[in-house]
Amino acid sequence: HQYYPKLFKKNQILISLLMLYSKGLVFCFQVILVQVNPGETFTIRTEDGHIQCIQGPAHVPMVSPNGSVPPIFVPPGYVSQMVEENGVRKVMVLPHSSEFHPSMHPPPPHVPHYMHPHPALLPHPPHPVYSPVPGTGEIPPQFIHQPPPPTHQTYLHYLWFLKVSDIQARSAVLSWNLSVSSQNGESQSLTPATFIFEVAVSNSGKNGKFKSVYIGEETTITLPELRPATDCHVSSSIKESVSELVSFTTESCEPDPPAAPKLINRTKNSLSLQWKSSNDNGSKITNFLLEWDEGKSGAFIECYYGNLKQYKLTKLSPATKYLLRLAAKNDIGMSGFSDTVAYYTAGIVPSPPLPPQFIEAGVTWLSLKWSPPNGMSSDDSLTYTLDMEEEDSGYGFQPKYNGEELSCTLKNLRRNTSYKFRLSACNNEGKSIPSEVVEYSTIPDKPGPPSKPSVKGKIHSHTVKVTWDPPKNNGGSDISKYFLEISETLIGNNWVVVYSGCMREHVCDHLKPGTSYRLRVSCVSKGGESPASDVLTVQTSAVPPGPCHAPCLVSKAKPREITLQWGPPSTDGGSEVTEYVVEMANSEQDEHRQVYQGLTRECTVNNLLPGRMYCFWIRAGNKAGFGPLSEKAEISTAAGPPDQCSTPLLTCKAATCVVVTWESPVCNGAEICEYRLDWGQMEGSMRIIYTGPCLSYEVKGLTPATTYYCRVQAVNIAGVGLFGDIGVVTTPASVPAAVSVLHLLEEDQMGIPCYLSACLAIQWEEPCCHGSDVIGYNIEYGEKQLVTVGRVTSHILENLHADTLYRIRIQAINNFGVGPFSHSIKAKTKPLPPDPPHLECVVFSYQSLKLKWGEGPSRALITNPTQFNLQMEDKFGRFVTVYSGPCHTYKVQRLNESTTYYFKIQAYIDAGEGEFSEVYAFTTIRSPPVSLKAPKVNQVGENICEITWEPLQSMKIDSIVYILQLASGREVDQVYKGSETSFHFTNFQTNCEYRFRVCAGRQYHDSTGLQELYGPYSPSTVFSSQKQELVPQCTHSTAKFAKIKKMLNDERFAAFLLLVGFAVVAILFAFVIQYFVIK
Repeated sequence: HQYYPKLFKKNQILISLLMLYSKGLVFCFQVILVQVNPGETFTIRTEDGHIQCIQGPAHVPMVSPNGSVPPIFVPPGYVSQMVEENGVRKVMVLPHSSEFHPSMHPPPPHVPHYMHPHPALLPHPPHPVYSPVPGTGEIPPQFIHQPPPPTHQTYLHYLWFLKVSDIQARSAVLSWNLSVSSQNGESQSLTPATFIFEVAVSNSGKNGKFKSVYIGEETTITLPELRPATDCHVSSSIKESVSELVSFTTESCEPDPPAAPKLINRTKNSLSLQWKSSNDNGSKITNFLLEWDEGKSGAFIECYYGNLKQYKLTKLSPATKYLLRLAAKNDIGMSGFSDTVAYYTAGIVPSPPLPPQFIEAGVTWLSLKWSPPNGMSSDDSLTYTLDMEEEDSGYGFQPKYNGEELSCTLKNLRRNTSYKFRLSACNNEGKSIPSEVVEYSTIPDKPGPPSKPSVKGKIHSHTVKVTWDPPKNNGGSDISKYFLEISETLIGNNWVVVYSGCMREHVCDHLKPGTSYRLRVSCVSKGGESPASDVLTVQTSAVPPGPCHAPCLVSKAKPREITLQWGPPSTDGGSEVTEYVVEMANSEQDEHRQVYQGLTRECTVNNLLPGRMYCFWIRAGNKAGFGPLSEKAEISTAAGPPDQCSTPLLTCKAATCVVVTWESPVCNGAEICEYRLDWGQMEGSMRIIYTGPCLSYEVKGLTPATTYYCRVQAVNIAGVGLFGDIGVVTTPASVPAAVSVLHLLEEDQMGIPCYLSACLAIQWEEPCCHGSDVIGYNIEYGEKQLVTVGRVTSHILENLHADTLYRIRIQAINNFGVGPFSHSIKAKTKPLPPDPPHLECVVFSYQSLKLKWGEGPSRALITNPTQFNLQMEDKFGRFVTVYSGPCHTYKVQRLNESTTYYFKIQAYIDAGEGEFSEVYAFTTIRSPPVSLKAPKVNQVGENICEITWEPLQSMKIDSIVYILQLASGREVDQVYKGSETSFHFTNFQTNCEYRFRVCAGRQYHDSTGLQELYGPYSPSTVFSSQKQELVPQCTHSTAKFAKIKKMLNDERFAAFLLLVGFAVVAILFAFVIQYFVIK
């Protein structure tokens, strides 16, 4: 809220704050009427930070939704005081010099009745809006004689003091001071660091747009970028308050620099200029100052001073550049100069220039230069036109260049061609006469490459004749010389000139046979040397290669093969060696035979005899033919292993024994030291069973009626010979072999049912028949009891004793006799199945039955072999298993109340299952009613109270009865029993405490007569009999606490105390953590 000091000399602003109270509670709703006098401005900062100004005269009603008094900001020399009369608070804004007393009534201005707040200024209150606010001095009757509010709020009022000093044309110094005062009149100064200040300036009036120029903690700043001679309005603000507006006017100053003068007309001797005024900055412009450089590009001097806005410069030189600038002057001073401009006077046509001069020539370009005409300098504004005429073109002179440069390069010209040139100069006044004609020529180009050289005649092994044609493009001049180059390598630039002259053919000699050469030709003219021609590749004829060195042995010689190696020939004859030929003979006089032909310089000669001497020769060949033989090489083979043995002779000595004999093979130059006998039942899986120097061996432990294979191998110091042919023999038939696999069958593996306590089932695998089929088996068990069976692999031994250990073995029988017994196995028969136990019910419930049988622990034991199967009859009359295991007790759950269930049980062990017991019948009991909620007690008269409780639904066909008990002290009495859900209790004493509780019961008939089953009692309800008295309004809190205590019973009051204690401990722990851990 902002005011100006001069407005408070005759008027006052009255702000009435109405606080509404009811039953000790403050309604957070305030209506504030603000009277804005004529010429005043009421400024409001909204929650989003915007500022809105309201001009007087006006009455602004404001609503405070949270019950707080907004701060009232007053200008220097004024104070605000609060007066409270009859529950109405008034904030008075008075001059500091006035004497004010709370009992005095200031002259109230006319305040109309309540005005509806403007929706843009006032938020909607969260509480209902009460009756309109009456005129000033009137108090609503419903608020008279109300008790004071139980709590007091402290309202802070911020006092701003703004001062503007050192006002300049474009800046001013703004300082402010901020203090705060409370509702009791105390004031204190605040430190600048307490707030962040924001300063806003408006150059377009009080209601114009404000621009933020500063945000910070300083209290003195310089306002920059102000306009000279302008009314400015400035205010400072913080988040909680906005200061009053302070207005000031900046000083006047010299004008702004004007714009540069414009040229409106020119002649050879004059320039006409015109300009406009600039911003005068508060003081009218009186004169203008025009300066120029007199066309000498020197210092500026004055050429005009006056109040006119145009001027004509006369007596000037033609075609001359003049620099000008302008300044404005008012009563305060001279402005700065405008930008400098350059203008030219009209001139004369230039004189003819000299012809262009030659700088440098190229094949397709010419570089020329020239100088300005006589009497003209290079600084004069001239352009040049260069005309060119091509020889024999017929088009005459054509312009090729137009610009201000004194040189140019003409491109895209023809080679070795003459061109004519002339030059013209021009300025703003016209074009000069062309210069004299000069002629310059481009230089010739270097010639193109000659044609690719070609071979003339036949290519020999040492010479070749080549020829070529001149180039298609000679570059504009004749060819003076040709160069022929030759290179021996296909890759690289090692070129050698073998001919230079004007002839176009040449014979190249002293070449190598079978070598590839590259040939190329280039030429020279006045234009330079041409590029080389395409390359011609030729290869001289090849000759057969030279002799090779004698072959040599690689590593050691072997008995039947020799590996030879040799080097390349001394010369390849100009062609790559394509193959080598190896010849062999038993002696130098014998006929040679070829044993190898190929490119690899190593070979292996096979199929030789051990310990023999052989002769070898080598010769190389290429595409021209084979060269001569190498020198002879004599090489001997090494000793070899023995030859392959013959087929051994096999003789059956018995069904399990065979005699093997064999003959000695050729030893191949080394004595045989041992023989190896390979033996097996299959050809691919034989193994060595004998190693030694003997020529026979007796093989024992064979299987009758089985085919065996064998072979023999000889060994000497040179190695191991090959195995001989395979001999085959079949042993004669015999009795069967022993049974190798014999085991006992389990009950689930038996095909037919039987009692394991009186029988044992065994199974075996049929043994090898040894050439004659098995026809039966002998089974021995117990005390050498023998049972003969047919050709089967399983049998059941019956009529055995229960729980007895037996030793069992078996032997096979065929046509040759009885085989050996198998290994023995031990087996024991199972004991007899147990009888069913006695079943009884040990615990009856309305939802479950706990059954027990036999004598034993209730929990399962690992060592207990006896299992039990408990079955119960379902609703379809079938018995289903409800438990199977080793325990002796089981609890059947999820049953219905007062229902009979039928059970039977059996015992079983590994030997088998016993018989089921007889059917047992057990009946569940009735379920008691559930606990009721605590009864409700209401006093309906001076000595009568009514006790009510919630009804309970009937259980099946049984009726429900209720028992109401009264506890007074330690005595408990039954005051009611029946089916009603309410009871009137009378004749109780006053100022006594009674406790009531209720329980439900069900009535049913059985064989003994009417029976009753009661459930648990409900929680107690406390009733205090007190005389009714009127409670004064000032003791509202005591009555409220007594009412709460009346509604709480003993158990809830204890729970309430426990909750309060837990909350106190939690607060203490939070304080300790905050103080010692976080800080």
